Amino acid sequence: MFALLIGFASSTLAQVNKWRDMYKVKKKDTIFGIAKQYGITIPELMNANPEMKVEGYELKKGDFVFIPFPSTTPAATTSPAPAAAPAEKAAKQQKSVKVGVMLPLHDVDGDGRRMVEYYRGFLMGCDSLRASGISTEVKAWNVNIDADVAQLLKDPAAAQCDVIFGPLYSHQVRPMAEFCKARNIKLVIPFSINGDDVASYQQIFQVWESPDKLNNSAIDAFLRQFPNAHPVFIDCNDKESKKGVFTFALRNRLTNKNINYSITNITSSEEAFAKAFSRTQRNVVILNTGRSPELTIALAKLESLQNNIPSLALSLFGYTEWLMYTGHNLDKFFRFDTYIPASFYYNEVDARTQRLEQNYSRWFRQDMQYALPRFAITGYDHAQFFLRGLSQHGKNFKGTQGQSSYVPLQSPLVFKQVSNAGMQNEFFHLIHYTKGERIESIAY
Repeated sequence: MFALLIGFASSTLAQVNKWRDMYKVKKKDTIFGIAKQYGITIPELMNANPEMKVEGYELKKGDFVFIPFPSTTPAATTSPAPAAAPAEKAAKQQKSVKVGVMLPLHDVDGDGRRMVEYYRGFLMGCDSLRASGISTEVKAWNVNIDADVAQLLKDPAAAQCDVIFGPLYSHQVRPMAEFCKARNIKLVIPFSINGDDVASYQQIFQVWESPDKLNNSAIDAFLRQFPNAHPVFIDCNDKESKKGVFTFALRNRLTNKNINYSITNITSSEEAFAKAFSRTQRNVVILNTGRSPELTIALAKLESLQNNIPSLALSLFGYTEWLMYTGHNLDKFFRFDTYIPASFYYNEVDARTQRLEQNYSRWFRQDMQYALPRFAITGYDHAQFFLRGLSQHGKNFKGTQGQSSYVPLQSPLVFKQVSNAGMQNEFFHLIHYTKGERIESIAY
């Protein structure tokens, strides 16, 4: 069951529109009939769906129609569902997961637009779960950066939730966590926050992994993957790069393990550049920047080097940002046996991903934003992972390995308990572009 759905007409600028539901048109439906069914006026329905005002418009079976709240009804109010028979009602309550979403759901800025896309994907996940016999009751609140969380949590619907997804902003975590602790409600924090509340509240699932944690995971993976290789660090002279934190820590770990490495510069002559590379060991190249221009120069330098010394064994160890550059560099990633550390992977050629993207475009009349990871797919994966788990395991669901059989489209999740308190996502893998032109995931 969807209690709230956000959608925007193409003409919307700073105005925030809130939608109650989304209706799939059936054969013989009419605009008048749909409006009457939901207790709204025809102008209200047409304002929510501007294409209805176009001359010659016809409802078609399978179309999706946005259902607005009546102008006289508050946004938190939902239409009463038809009364179910007692046995039927009890059966539904046993299977249903009551969900709250507390994120900035608006069209005012980038945060709101990204979270709207996440929420849309989340609802698509809920729709898919219905086919598996898992029903959901979703309530959503627009929790912007200035929202008074304490006031929002006074809504009686919040206390009825089994799980709440949010917030986006760090200063809102503590009041939500206290609220969930008092009522034994799970709290899923899907995106980046500051602070370590996951170590204080058993109710928290923290999906986001800090840069320090990801750096440590990447270093551990590097040492396990390349125990006998010769690391080569290329200084790219990028004064704005923050990757020095990673390269400095990796060099310290290599020194502690008595592993020799070389350092060269992206501007070095071909002769000086070549001297940094071993002729007897596999060379693993690490740049101190994640930017595309410097990567392009480094790849050209490596191409020239390997053309001059074809027998040279080369691999490349990159950064998550490089996943954005595969459109231009895929062939080179394959050639240089590239490993990219990440906590997700967007596979645009996967059939399931393509179907979801096509359905998203049909449902919402626009494509997903160009971003990595895709926010709608993240929302879809989160709905599938958490709501399946809560449906199967109830309050005992912890998201640990083996508790979920869901195969994610983009955002795998594996949780580990922190200090006998909340659950922290631990998933990490290397995306490997092999010389055989295959892409594989090496999970740790």
